Amino acid sequence: MPMDARDIEAMIKAAIPDAEVTIRDLAGDGDHYAATVISESFRGKSRVQQHQIVYQSLQGQMGGVLHALALQTGVPEA
Repeated sequence: MPMDARDIEAMIKAAIPDAEVTIRDLAGDGDHYAATVISESFRGKSRVQQHQIVYQSLQGQMGGVLHALALQTGVPEA
């Protein structure tokens, strides 16, 4: 069963409360999403570390219910 974009957003925000999250369904099938996640908590962390934080927030759903997630992360602009 595909994962709903609202569920993805809720999981990310639960783990990263200050995150600004934008989710796009890339294929219209509920399996292929793109997410942009902006959070002050990412400041000083490498891009890999930022992505790891987001993937951890998805609690093991990647590769299962959530087939593909193109991820962009960053910190808020000053």
